[in-house]
Amino acid sequence: MRSIKDELNLSEKKILLRLDLNVPLDKGKITDSTRIDKIIPTISFLLKNKAKIIILSHIGRPKGKIIDSLSLKPVCEDLKNKLNENIKLITKNLKEIDSADLFNNQGVRIIMLENLRFYDEEEKNDDEFAKHLASLADIYVNDAFSCSHRAHASIFEITKFLPSYAGLQLNLEIDALTKITSEIKKPITCIIGGSKISTKINIIKNLIPKFDNIIIVGGMANNVLKYKGYNIGKSIQEDNCDKIIEEIFLLSKKENCKIVYPEDVTVGKNLNGSPEVKELNDVSEDELILDIGPKSIKNINNIIEESNTILWNGPAGYFENPSFAKGSLEIMKKIIEKSIANNIYSVAGGGDTVALLNSVDAVNNFDFVSTAGGAFLEYLEGKELPGIKALN
Repeated sequence: MRSIKDELNLSEKKILLRLDLNVPLDKGKITDSTRIDKIIPTISFLLKNKAKIIILSHIGRPKGKIIDSLSLKPVCEDLKNKLNENIKLITKNLKEIDSADLFNNQGVRIIMLENLRFYDEEEKNDDEFAKHLASLADIYVNDAFSCSHRAHASIFEITKFLPSYAGLQLNLEIDALTKITSEIKKPITCIIGGSKISTKINIIKNLIPKFDNIIIVGGMANNVLKYKGYNIGKSIQEDNCDKIIEEIFLLSKKENCKIVYPEDVTVGKNLNGSPEVKELNDVSEDELILDIGPKSIKNINNIIEESNTILWNGPAGYFENPSFAKGSLEIMKKIIEKSIANNIYSVAGGGDTVALLNSVDAVNNFDFVSTAGGAFLEYLEGKELPGIKALN
């Protein structure tokens, strides 16, 4: 992929910059600005090189209809404040905009177009829609890795009509994922959680031949414990998973990858209950497994200590209740301790993992934190992402 840093002449060029500004909103207020903060270096780079920027993005799933609550206006205001720049939000019908209508005001170097998903042509990857978007600019830059698993007009089709480059953030994302899937510094460990093992099975199967340890935590671990014959009480679980788990253990044995699951657990009678540490044989029918126990924490931290590379996707328990956040926080502390000492390359991703790190202001203590969600997971599965394919 060509990086926008490779383009030598950006002065006065109009740059169509595809970003993922799909931030959570509550009554028009941004509740988490991580995605906005991450793309500021690319915008600053373009401004420094005297480019004119046309921002393309989306919020939510309006399904081709104009929905006022999904306007990019709050994002535009947030970016204005963070960049200290005059940014013009254009709400006019995007299909009626002409390139000559843009940048008439000398004091405006950044324009933001309204939510792309107000137009159903975007998600249909419509050729004419992409061609019209391309007519507004000289160069296209994709800095929305988290949207690059979608073959949408502003991600895929548009690259047919303009010189196309990767943005700084997209390059960072690819570099980080390459380091944990191709250019691996071993021993390498994956800590993987989430409620459903079926949604992560292809990731686990893709990583087993490359990784030394796969540590299964969170709701997924309950299915493993049940498969191993332990009572999991009324804990969250997924039906019909024995065949999936058997596949994981058979493949791990063949590839010499160690599968690690909890040795003890922390339970509660309900999500707001009091925590109690239990041996695996002692979980009662009326109890929920909501975190890993101290023996499990010690074992996982020992594995982290011996690892040179780590991928973390999914908390160890129900961290939203501080009583059941200990496992996740102890894992995080151990990774940070090794990161500060420059003894590990650490990548974290997934909504809950990022939320946990944000809650204790620990995002900057990891080598890379991905906000990409679906694209992050599909890359780990070994899938070719349409947005990356288009740039290549």
